[in-house]
Amino acid sequence: MNLSVIIVNYNVKHYLCQCLESLRRALKDIDAEVIVVDNHSRDESIPYVRELFPEVVYVESNHNLGFARANNVAIKQCKGDYVLLLNPDTIVGEQTIKKVLEWMDSHPDAGASGVKMLKSDGDKAMESRRGLPTPMTAFYKMTGLCSRFPKHKKMGHYYMGYLPWDLPAEIEVVSGAFCMLRKEALDKVGLLDEDFFMYGEDIDLSYRLIKGGYHNWYLPETILHYKGESTQKSSFRYVHVFYEAMLIFFRKHYGGASLWLTLPIKTAIYLKATLALIQMQTQKARKTLGFFSPRKREPEYVFFGSEKSVGQCHELARKKGLMASFVVADGQSLPNGHLDSMEQKDTRTPRYMVYDVEAYSFESILDIFERKHLPGVYIGTYHPRTKTIITAEEVLK
Repeated sequence: MNLSVIIVNYNVKHYLCQCLESLRRALKDIDAEVIVVDNHSRDESIPYVRELFPEVVYVESNHNLGFARANNVAIKQCKGDYVLLLNPDTIVGEQTIKKVLEWMDSHPDAGASGVKMLKSDGDKAMESRRGLPTPMTAFYKMTGLCSRFPKHKKMGHYYMGYLPWDLPAEIEVVSGAFCMLRKEALDKVGLLDEDFFMYGEDIDLSYRLIKGGYHNWYLPETILHYKGESTQKSSFRYVHVFYEAMLIFFRKHYGGASLWLTLPIKTAIYLKATLALIQMQTQKARKTLGFFSPRKREPEYVFFGSEKSVGQCHELARKKGLMASFVVADGQSLPNGHLDSMEQKDTRTPRYMVYDVEAYSFESILDIFERKHLPGVYIGTYHPRTKTIITAEEVLK
């Protein structure tokens, strides 16, 4: 078998469903298996997707194993020459996996490859290319010098902002959101380190692949990553897990470094974590005392799709009370989608361009958004089979 795709799911059944739909198209003519490991979800994820995707292998854990351990459970039973670790809150273009596999086949020293990840507004995610958080790289990131000088080869090394987006480039860290791995390399360097419950395990594995003699690559193929839809990033648990992962990596790989080098980094990590917790406490106190933030503006929706889908969306918009407009179109009649029909409006009002995924390919939807990044405009999808609208912020059905 050529490829094993592994997805770890936790309470995001609608995003998982969308991811599996994009995979079904992307894996056409590829000898592949898909394994979903469910980390004891409470939203009936597996019964929901099993009915729609019976060909997928499902592993249902009785506990939340964390990202690393859940992936390892699947890796131990997978059959592919390559292993793709994929987040459930992603959409994969129809040709993306095929092109990444072709690259891996032609570069036998490639241990892992990542891709260009788009955010929900079509902008490129900096996490698509990363450097190892060495003590100095971490220092530049923590002090803000990385964001101040993003294209500087030293100070901007964390996100490797000096690399071109449209060409393959050797990088150091491949994101766990889409990480194509050579199984032979995994067998050599070992599986994901289960000391990392979530976050940091991709950095650790990427580093071990480099130390094992392999190369890691960024490839200019495109996916959408909603970026942590299953994670409550405002929670105390997130802060604890995220910064603990940074400390685990630092102790594991740089524990023997000079105290003068390690002490400032460890201090910065603890300081950032403390500031994050204080900020959350402050926001909570403001809400308790009645100091609310300005009310969010109600979003607008523009639907693009077949006549049948537009009719279904019209009814859904009526039931949900959405501000909406509708365009009967498909990838042939309106290949540029909203780029040909957009009017300049107040960017403070978020607008979702909702595409019928049976009228437009996933690849064409991503291409439309990547071609022109418009402030305040975000990706939405409509799935006629499940009659579901999905955006980064909500699921409507």
